[in-house]
Amino acid sequence: MRPAPAITLLALLTCGSSTAVLAGAVSYADAPLGTVPVEFEVGQTGPREPGRWEVVADADAAGGRAVAQSSQDKTDDRFPLLIRKAAAPADVAVWTRIKPVAGQVDQAGGVAIRLLDPNNYYLVRANALEGNVRFYKVVGGRREQLAGADLPVKAGAWHTLRLEARGNRFTVSYDGRELFTATDAAITAPGRVALWTKADSVTRFDALSVEPLP
Repeated sequence: MRPAPAITLLALLTCGSSTAVLAGAVSYADAPLGTVPVEFEVGQTGPREPGRWEVVADADAAGGRAVAQSSQDKTDDRFPLLIRKAAAPADVAVWTRIKPVAGQVDQAGGVAIRLLDPNNYYLVRANALEGNVRFYKVVGGRREQLAGADLPVKAGAWHTLRLEARGNRFTVSYDGRELFTATDAAITAPGRVALWTKADSVTRFDALSVEPLP
């Protein structure tokens, strides 16, 4: 897929069905359909078919377009990544909107921070099939759950995930509500931010914000 032009600055944060102003968010409104946004590169944790990432039309996304992972390879330990090329500080607040669309093994989507490479990062993700939100560390390609909450995650609807990192403390929010905190010191260095899916999850993403924390 050919790279798309730069994604457009947007001043919107959507939490569930409500909309609030938040400067610095980005959307894919000006990116051509069927392309990978130029600010990102494709990566993967695990084996088998690489993820298929592309800009798609979505009437409920900001600007009418979202970025989607559409491969339906059912390999359970396969985690497609769309990695933002720009570096982010270690202390950062990141949010994105996800829409689980389809999947028999999983219907999951999330956002990774402090990504050193495709095998080392922190991750928050929501799963519509399992009905939960989980926070993991990935070290050497192996996931370890650090915290989680069971709650409804509706397929075919937009949900907001937010992950804040300050030192060894992490705070996870879902649809505008703080769910839990966790502590871990496995990865303390700055890294990059990535969108994440699992196995055969067909998931759309809309509006990404990366905010350095003082």
